[in-house]
Amino acid sequence: MAFNKLVAVFLVFIFFGATLNADRAIAATDEKYKSCFDTCIGECMTGQQGYTFCEMKCDEDCSEKEIMDKLKSRFN
Repeated sequence: MAFNKLVAVFLVFIFFGATLNADRAIAATDEKYKSCFDTCIGECMTGQQGYTFCEMKCDEDCSEKEIMDKLKSRFN
């Protein structure tokens, strides 16, 4: 019985450890998205494009980068 409790406590620690690491990875990729989007929108707007066009373009480009970063962090 004591062994089962020990295993349960160990699994809880593993679960919380994985959850904390996932939260840190997500926060890091959110910052990367914001940085990417801000840079992209600034560059796009100087190219005589409209805001709506630039917003859609940058959102698509930076979302793709964000997804790839999340996938890479999940498998590393």
